[in-house]
Amino acid sequence: MSRGTVAVGLSGGVDSSVTAYLLKQQGWDVIGVTMQNWDASCSENDQGRGSSMQNLLADAKHVAEYLGIPHYVLDTREAFHRHVMSYFVDEYLHARTPNPCVICNRYVKWREILKFADSLGADCFATGHYARIERLGSGRYSVRNSVNAAKDQTYALYNLSQEQLARTMMPMGDYSKDEVRRIAARAGIPVAEKKDSQEICFIPDNDYASFVRRSSNQEIPEGNFVDREGNILGRHRGIIHYTVGQRKGLNLSMGRPVFVTEIRPETNEVVIGEAEDVFSTVLKADHLNFMAVEDIRKPYSCTAKIRYAHKGAPCVVERTGEDELTCTFEEPVRAVTPGQALVLYAGEYVAGGGLIR
Repeated sequence: MSRGTVAVGLSGGVDSSVTAYLLKQQGWDVIGVTMQNWDASCSENDQGRGSSMQNLLADAKHVAEYLGIPHYVLDTREAFHRHVMSYFVDEYLHARTPNPCVICNRYVKWREILKFADSLGADCFATGHYARIERLGSGRYSVRNSVNAAKDQTYALYNLSQEQLARTMMPMGDYSKDEVRRIAARAGIPVAEKKDSQEICFIPDNDYASFVRRSSNQEIPEGNFVDREGNILGRHRGIIHYTVGQRKGLNLSMGRPVFVTEIRPETNEVVIGEAEDVFSTVLKADHLNFMAVEDIRKPYSCTAKIRYAHKGAPCVVERTGEDELTCTFEEPVRAVTPGQALVLYAGEYVAGGGLIR
C-alpha cells in the first residue's frame, strides 16, 4: 500500500537520486521534478551555463527512467532570474557578498516545486540536502544538523518557512556521503560516481565578476585602495572583485600580508588593513526568519555561523529593530561579510537567522 505521493527535487546528482530511490523503496509514489532555472541553449557569452543545464536535465531524466518514476521539467527561469540572479548581481553592485542558495531555497525551489506538487496531487516534497527536519515539542518545525558534519547543509536552509518545513522530507540527513555513494552503486544508479558541484550553479566557471558585469550591463569603474585613515594605497579593479577578508589578488606591494576590511560603494573605495583588523565581535542582521524559536524578544544565548564553512561561535543576540538583530560574539570572529547569512543554532537545531548588514 502506498504511503502517499512525494515530489523529489531531482537535480541529476547522486544525493537527490538516492533520495528518490530510498523513498520508492519505502513505499512512496515518487515523482521526479527538475527545475530549469536558465536556458539550456549555449550562447557565446553564457560561459557554459547552457551546457551545464543540458547535462543536468539529461542526467535527471536518465535517473528517473532508471528508477521507473515519472519525470517533469519545471520551467522556473523567470522566478530564478527575478529572485536569484538579479539579487546576486544587485548585492555585488552594492558591495555585499551574497549567498544565492539561501534565497533560491525559499523563493524558488520550495515555493515553485511545492506549488507544482499540489497540481500533481503530491502530498509532500523531498530533497537531497544533508539535514534533518523535526517537529519540536512546541509544535514548531526546525532543521537539525545532519549526522554527517562534513556535509551538513543546514546553513543554507535557515530561511525556510514553517509551512514549507511541514511538507518536506530530507532522507540524506541520516547518512554520510560515503554511505550514499555505496547505496547508489549497489542500486546501479547511473550517477553514482558523479562528482559534487563546487561552484554556484549558474556560474560554472566561477568568474563572479564577469557574470555581474555582463548581467548588469554596467561598466565597473576602478577606484582606490585606502587605509582606515583614507590614505591612498593603490588602485583596485572595481568593487565587485573583492570581499571582506580577502588577501589574494589585491596586487598591492605592501611588504606584508594585508586584507580587505571594508568595501565602500558610495566612494568606490576598498579599505585595506592588517590581519587583526579583519576580526570583529558585533554584527547586525535583517531579513529575519525563525525556526526552533518563534521570535527573539530578549537576549538569547546560542551559537552562530557567519558563513557556510564557519564552525560556529558562542554569542548573544538581541532584537534591536523590527527587522534587525544585533549579534555579539564572546570572542572576535574573522571576516564578518555583509550579504552572507547569520544562522543561529540552539544545539543541533536551527533557531533562525538573517542576512548580515
